[in-house]
Amino acid sequence: MHVQEWLETVPPLAIYLLVGVVIGLESLGIPLPGEIILVSSALLASQHGEIDPFVLGACATAGAIIGDSIGYAIGRKGGRPLLAWLGAKFPKHFSEGHIATAERSFQKWGMWAVFFGRFVALLRIFAGPLAGVLRMPYWKFLTANVLGGILWAGGTTAVIYYVGVVAESWLKRFSWLGLVAAVLIGLTSMLIIKRKAKNAQTAHREPEPVGAGD
Repeated sequence: MHVQEWLETVPPLAIYLLVGVVIGLESLGIPLPGEIILVSSALLASQHGEIDPFVLGACATAGAIIGDSIGYAIGRKGGRPLLAWLGAKFPKHFSEGHIATAERSFQKWGMWAVFFGRFVALLRIFAGPLAGVLRMPYWKFLTANVLGGILWAGGTTAVIYYVGVVAESWLKRFSWLGLVAAVLIGLTSMLIIKRKAKNAQTAHREPEPVGAGD
């Protein structure tokens, strides 16, 4: 059963809660398909009047902001040992290479890494905890977190919903294409980050050349 077909069997209130909780947990640092759930729910809202897109977007935005904030607090308290623990629990997501890539992004872009990280599947789970570990000033983190959460969660809901309304008859037959597109975008983002992480990890492990005078 596809995600959207399953969501059609769930009451609207449960969908609001599901979207908020899944996106919140993903933002907190737990690898979950928040984007897929959000896109599927927004498509469903465009086809069924029982689901209010404004409430859906608000729940998604709240989940993103609150989850990231909790992740920041956990990262600030847990520090580097937390990243090591996450690497042991989720090696595919929190490998040394991925962490190194994310750290370079934070060092280069600062608070904007939190903002733009919201739009990259893999960086979404890093932003909160890593900002806390690196002790980014909370006001900078909160500003980027709120702006990124509103634009990503609210914007995604609005775009998918209105596209669904305009092309309702087409989407009723081919709604799965929207989900496939979201998955492909997510996978492409992850592949790019993984490639950069792999290159960073390889460079990190290469021994430094020994000088002639050593």
